[in-house]
Amino acid sequence: MERIVTASIATWRRVLIAAACVAGLCAAQTAQAADAAPTFSDWGWPMPREQVSQKSVQWLKDKGWWPLSIAYQAPWSGQNAVNIVMDKQGFLKDRGLETKVQAFASGPEINEVLVSGRFQVGSGGNFPFSSLLDKRIPVKAIAIESPNLLHALVVPPDSKIRSFKDLKGSNPPAALGIVTGSSAEFYVQMAAMVNDVKIGRDVILKNMTPGDQMAMPEGLAGVVSWDPTVAMITEQRKNGRVADSIFPYNMYEGQFYVRDELVQNVPDVVQALCDAFVEATLWIRLHPEQTADLMAQVPQLKSYSKPILLDQVKRYNNAYKPSYVYPNAQFWGQVNSVVFRWLHEHGRIVRPLSADDFVAAVDTRFMQKTFDKLGWTVPKAPPFVPAGWTGDPAKIPYPSYLDVQSMKAPQPFPEKGDLVRPWTFDKKTWTP
Repeated sequence: MERIVTASIATWRRVLIAAACVAGLCAAQTAQAADAAPTFSDWGWPMPREQVSQKSVQWLKDKGWWPLSIAYQAPWSGQNAVNIVMDKQGFLKDRGLETKVQAFASGPEINEVLVSGRFQVGSGGNFPFSSLLDKRIPVKAIAIESPNLLHALVVPPDSKIRSFKDLKGSNPPAALGIVTGSSAEFYVQMAAMVNDVKIGRDVILKNMTPGDQMAMPEGLAGVVSWDPTVAMITEQRKNGRVADSIFPYNMYEGQFYVRDELVQNVPDVVQALCDAFVEATLWIRLHPEQTADLMAQVPQLKSYSKPILLDQVKRYNNAYKPSYVYPNAQFWGQVNSVVFRWLHEHGRIVRPLSADDFVAAVDTRFMQKTFDKLGWTVPKAPPFVPAGWTGDPAKIPYPSYLDVQSMKAPQPFPEKGDLVRPWTFDKKTWTP
């Protein structure tokens, strides 16, 4: 009997030891899992940030590209906020990059410094980006900026012009102030084609900077510009009103792009740029008012009121799901095929570019990795395309889609299908 009791005690000891080992293993695995789980900043970026290698830094220095030079447009809503925040909040410096971020007035100006090699990273609308491709400048788009930015025909308050088709038969021809070579010019050309308005007979285009356009000079029938210039004229100065907008004629998008030498030689630098771009996008989502404050400090934006800047942030940074930044190359290639075709037919570009040329100028690998870090689903289409949309991105005019004129509230994010892993934003965690 004593031997039986002793054996039972020994057995129980072994059971208890085994249980303790299992419990310890589970605790260790739980701790390991906790260590592996990302820690998110308040604005939803997984920490810690990846750093660029010293080898890549040395390559940039040997190339004469240190600090790395980034060009953006001050009077271009949505895009300007991301570049400003990315710079002012130190999201590039935090990844080991020394940068020079400089504002320009328009896309053609940025093209000039990119072609010369003085800048290595830039932001460009559809028309200027097409020009880079036509000239075979080696660039790769890694993110989408300011999709569906409002471009508008703005006329004096007492003008009889109520739509673009009202310009038909103007005698003398209606003079429009515009930045030639910009996305605004392409909008005018497409609107003229759809409405049978003849450029040179019904309308003449006069090259004019956004700053000069805001004065609505006498002798013009109107100006054609993009936000925030449109908002400045119609909402702050109140010396003009919108008679027509871009949305039926063009799904506008801008590209955040890099010289291809960076992709080929220092891909970790390109990844840092992509990550910083999205981190800035998220920071803006959490801090719209602070974003407007940072923008107001930029000399080229000092004439814009704080309410205008804040409203632009809400419209062009925080209205769509933040997944709008993903460069859906096939979709945007079809959209831009319309741009390419017109440019070539009218002698504005030499090569007959196609949707495939646009696709070849996009590198989605970096944004895919960024989305993987966040635990976001790679979208099959941009978030402004509604379910069941009957349009064709390669054919205009387009049926309605979500834009700043039609949206009543920001898109919720995340929704079902937006995540592949848990994601935390503003101290709240969402699960797939």
